[in-house]
Amino acid sequence: MRKYEVYKNIRKGAMIWGLPISLFAMMMLSILASLLVIIFSFSLVIIIIAMLWNGTLYIVLTKIARKAISLNFNTVFPKIISNKKENLTHYVNY
Repeated sequence: MRKYEVYKNIRKGAMIWGLPISLFAMMMLSILASLLVIIFSFSLVIIIIAMLWNGTLYIVLTKIARKAISLNFNTVFPKIISNKKENLTHYVNY
């Protein structure tokens, strides 16, 4: 009889094959595109290239998911949002 563990990391988000849902969807799109390329232009070289492409994409996406590769984007929003006026000249009406 099979034993099932309780998934305790529910706040981390759903993971499929070690990837979050968005990265898993990107992986599936790549697999579908490579299958279409293989079907419509069948050759051994293209099959090998598609397998290598999907393998390297999976490795890169798992490293991104594990935060081994940090993507530093400039933040759009400020760190602190406050209604407090920084200067009293804003209250002056001319």
